[in-house]
Amino acid sequence: MANGQMTQRREKIEAFVRYLVAEVEAAEAEGIVAPQAIADHFNGNCLTTRKGRGWTAATVAKFLSSPGVKRYRTDGIVGYGGDRAADRDMLPRVLDNGQLRRITETTIGHYDRAAEAYRLGTLNHDVSQNRAALLEAMQGKPLYSILDLGCGPGRDVLYFRSLGHEVVGLDGSAEFVAMTRRYTGCGVLHQDFLALNLPAARFDGVFANASLFHVPGQELPRVLRDIAAALKADGVLFCSNPRGNNQEDWNGDRYGCFWELATWRDCVTAAGFTEIRHYYRPSDRPRHQQPWLVTVWRKA
Repeated sequence: MANGQMTQRREKIEAFVRYLVAEVEAAEAEGIVAPQAIADHFNGNCLTTRKGRGWTAATVAKFLSSPGVKRYRTDGIVGYGGDRAADRDMLPRVLDNGQLRRITETTIGHYDRAAEAYRLGTLNHDVSQNRAALLEAMQGKPLYSILDLGCGPGRDVLYFRSLGHEVVGLDGSAEFVAMTRRYTGCGVLHQDFLALNLPAARFDGVFANASLFHVPGQELPRVLRDIAAALKADGVLFCSNPRGNNQEDWNGDRYGCFWELATWRDCVTAAGFTEIRHYYRPSDRPRHQQPWLVTVWRKA
């Protein structure tokens, strides 16, 4: 193997280890610490081994004891894995169209490849607090028109439909779109977040659960304005995202942004929304063990 190929292979392995370390620390922040529990967490989030296999307690324990994990361990900052400051220095200040296309295609490709594993792993996640936060903020008489933005395999589309609401899903993954259509019988839009084409003033609420953090920061204001335009007057936007210290980078083959509350608040407010409330999850943990920031907004 040529030196250049060996270097590329080593860099890919190191990036993969850094990515998994960040996922381990996020799991630990939620109280997930036993090897079997971490394996379940990995499998539920479609994280395979480097050879594409599912995780077991034994493979997790072996990974946690490896020198690479010890080298890239941090103090547990959510969304941080390895030398993130150095990684950010390597990112261009402005992403061009080619880089944005790569971000979209690579991130969506991750979900396409692992769609079924993701469906099985998230099917029984308790997001009742988040669903209630959206519905409680709605005004006027139910039933409502709801867009599930980043609907994944359709778990929440099915839930809202079971209550009698008119629900439309949207996802960039063709596998998730097909899965949601089969699973729910609802209409699903196959659209990339960076190229939304939504009807104006169509929805009473938008449910963006663990999805908007994939939007690169430079594109976020435009995407939020597109969402605002699709909401009716006084419509509600629900967002749940992993939080951090305004980091933006690749995590394996998924691109993610980890905003602190003040930065996120400024961006959403500038897009024409008024904050209704915010909270952190899981609700029964101290703040440093709450990796998820939830915000609920009304179209101004």
